[in-house]
Amino acid sequence: MTQTIFTPTTEDELSDIIASASAPFDIVGGGTRHTPAGHQRLSTAGLSGVRLYEPGALTLVAGAGTTMAEINALLADNGQRLPFEPMDHRAVLGTSGEPTLGGMVALNHCGPRRVQAGSARDMLLGLRFVDGSGRIVKNGGRVMKNVTGYDIARLHCGARGKLGVMTEISLKVLPLPERTATMALAEPSPIAAVAALSKALGSPFEVNGAAWHQGRILLRIEGFNDSVSYRADQLSRLLPGLTLVDENPWDDLRDARFAATSDRDIWRVSLRASNGAKAAERLMGMGVDVTLDWGGALLWASTDNGFDLRSALGGLHGHATRLRGGGDTPALEPAADGVAQLTTALQNAYDPRGLFNR
Repeated sequence: MTQTIFTPTTEDELSDIIASASAPFDIVGGGTRHTPAGHQRLSTAGLSGVRLYEPGALTLVAGAGTTMAEINALLADNGQRLPFEPMDHRAVLGTSGEPTLGGMVALNHCGPRRVQAGSARDMLLGLRFVDGSGRIVKNGGRVMKNVTGYDIARLHCGARGKLGVMTEISLKVLPLPERTATMALAEPSPIAAVAALSKALGSPFEVNGAAWHQGRILLRIEGFNDSVSYRADQLSRLLPGLTLVDENPWDDLRDARFAATSDRDIWRVSLRASNGAKAAERLMGMGVDVTLDWGGALLWASTDNGFDLRSALGGLHGHATRLRGGGDTPALEPAADGVAQLTTALQNAYDPRGLFNR
């Protein structure tokens, strides 16, 4: 049976498709993530293109279907970037396609720089979307100073398309740094490593990458050349043995490429940094490969197929998602009752017919 695929090219066309729908949709952007089979598909690929870019005002507006490759190339040509370092899931998931702006916001992307720059949500200025009744909704604006009432736009960050189909997104961008430097220190213990990472992040030396990978503490500092040199010197005094290294591990950490070459299950766990250290130590004792990012608050685990990671981490509060693999454990951790009730209420308000990614 051939699956129906809708690819609207205008907001009005999208509105008409949704208003007249009699069956649910699977919303698809660039096709880089696994999409459930069975529903008709609604693609945002036709809703693409940069609509407004003002480098001097540090703002960019583009269609939700615009590829991240186009966005990143445009920003790089103007000496700018998205500061929150959005992840590319293709290596981990073994998929193709091109990541899109809408998918990035729907998943509230962020990479190692989250410890300083936050996530997509923190750089979102506004967006336009079509809700489950076919209404075109605008929230926020195209500039950094606007007063628009309730912050509906940021509800879409991490909502995975369940509140509506985004058509246009406005973001804040920032300049590229003059210099980026990475410092490393051997440390086999995750407990000691997270203590050191916390010390560095709590210092005045503006660390914007703090990870523990393959038995090493990794720190990143960026900015003007003289400032980076000064801060590197101060950090080496703060953490004796910490030295500058001529490498860039941050893209691999951002995309979890270090785990992508194996055929094992890959888990992403967010939790308190102190619990991240405890979780890493516990899992290492079970033969699990572990990497810590965000100063210990993000844990990547590569496990045997079907390994029940949530049971292994019993008592350590966090949120675990299996990005790749199978077995009997569910892919997503059930939300707490209060969160689930609020989520359901929001979905019913913006998607009363249950059309989107349910």
